[in-house]
Amino acid sequence: MRQHLFGVLFTLLSALPLAADEAGNPDIQAVITHQLDAFQADDFATAFGYASPMIQGIFGNSENFGAMVQQGYPMVWRPGDVQMLELRTMGGAWWQRVRITDQAGHGHVLDYQMIETPDGWLINGVRLLPEPGVGA
Repeated sequence: MRQHLFGVLFTLLSALPLAADEAGNPDIQAVITHQLDAFQADDFATAFGYASPMIQGIFGNSENFGAMVQQGYPMVWRPGDVQMLELRTMGGAWWQRVRITDQAGHGHVLDYQMIETPDGWLINGVRLLPEPGVGA
């Protein structure tokens, strides 16, 4: 019975977003910052190196990856100000929330899904979140 209750509790807790560390993880933040720096320099090969094997497999090469970022995430390609927000786990995945102010002064909040590999942290996906107050 005790094991059953532990299993239920674990399942419930793993489904909730949890604050992982108020200070964040400097290694995760460094990976995101380095990738943003590479985009600023149009160094798509370096930026591609911070992507997970899954992301690299989807895009195939750094040129395709760079084109996708330029077209779909211009605020990532040419960020103005970057602010690291909370790091949390959700459903067993690590998510680093980042606020990027683009060159025109518009703010965007993005969630970076991170995975830890034997060689360090990599970016496994980025999703643009709706602006606060926007919705049905």
